[in-house]
Amino acid sequence: MHDTPPSVPDFTQWPSFPFEGDLRVKQLDDPVPVEPPRKGEGLRECTACNAPDDAYIWVGERWRVRAMDRPTGLPMVLILESRTHLDLGDLPNLLAAELGVMTVRLERAIRSLDGVARVHVNRWGDGSAHLHMWFLARPYGRLQLRGTFLSLWDSILPPISEEQWRENLALVAAWLAEFGGRPLAEPPRIQWQAPSSLLAQSAAAAAHAAAAQEETVSVIEAAEEIPEPAVEGSPDAADASAPGAGGDVGGGPKAPVLDANRGAMPSDEPATDVEAASTAASTPSDSPAAEAVADPETAPELAGHEHRPVIPAPRSAPTIVTDDGRIPPDVRTTR
Repeated sequence: MHDTPPSVPDFTQWPSFPFEGDLRVKQLDDPVPVEPPRKGEGLRECTACNAPDDAYIWVGERWRVRAMDRPTGLPMVLILESRTHLDLGDLPNLLAAELGVMTVRLERAIRSLDGVARVHVNRWGDGSAHLHMWFLARPYGRLQLRGTFLSLWDSILPPISEEQWRENLALVAAWLAEFGGRPLAEPPRIQWQAPSSLLAQSAAAAAHAAAAQEETVSVIEAAEEIPEPAVEGSPDAADASAPGAGGDVGGGPKAPVLDANRGAMPSDEPATDVEAASTAASTPSDSPAAEAVADPETAPELAGHEHRPVIPAPRSAPTIVTDDGRIPPDVRTTR
């Protein structure tokens, strides 16, 4: 008599279930007498213990936080690890208490990102003996991603852009650094150079998106066999703001600006229309200055320079009259 396969469970009809169509439950394998060692058990090396700090986005004295080696479908997927090679049930009281604090702190940091509604916290532990807690951000408004299948949707959804991904990593690292530790994730550099061709830019973006789609990391697979942490490094770019890079356009002394209309007049005695009229009236008609003003053709060097200042001829001092109507004799002389 053949074994009757179990019926499909009810959760396959949930709106959050990522698959549809005819489904069949696999036959359950026989249990093995001895389970294989996980990473960090027996003779297997521990990936977390051998990973340098540069592979993480934030490091502290007793905890480290790392990300996947490339963007995935969710806004953020992070892993919290202890520095000491211990599993969850092996934590002493100090680390056990700090695990609760770090869990709350990291959840708040991820939830502060734009477009994040909830943060799912998971612990599987079937792939590594080193404690690692998973933090998965659910996008805001995506009600179909609610519940237990969020980790499956992460490998189904198209990955987010690398620029947005790196910016989110830098924000989370900066949030954690407010309470201590050292942030290692940096925001993406601004591309100052304009593209030579819009068509070439769109083609390159499409090729990059296609490559990212093919190399999407599955959270479930990573939970079973944790990938080797990749060092997130980028080639050093020249600092465009370094002194002398573009030259200082305003640092030198400015050349004095000359006003042609003022000529040799002192800066504290500006010429006015009233003084110009008084000067023209007090200038004798037979003086050279008057001839030059009256007939520019007789002085070619003055032609076309109507605004050149005219030096007034000496004129008599103003007459001062006393209160009794007499003129003092010492003020009648001409200056």
